[in-house]
Amino acid sequence: MRLEIDLPEKYLLDETPEEMSRRLRLSAALLLFQQGRLSAGAACEFAAVDRYAFMEACRRYSIPVTDYEPDELDEELRTLREHL
Repeated sequence: MRLEIDLPEKYLLDETPEEMSRRLRLSAALLLFQQGRLSAGAACEFAAVDRYAFMEACRRYSIPVTDYEPDELDEELRTLREHL
């Protein structure tokens, strides 16, 4: 599907339209991932970036990539300790 946005040139911020398009796709993917509307894999596909680039963008914008509840994290740690 193709989606077009009418954006005044003054908002290109010294970017080409292609660069702006990539930045907007990544920003949208990050927001949808943060909201829980996209998985990490789907967000990578949406933004057309690999997992490493997406994780780096998450780090840059302080978006957690794991969503453990405290009890779940405790259980994971217990399981790891048992296997070590």
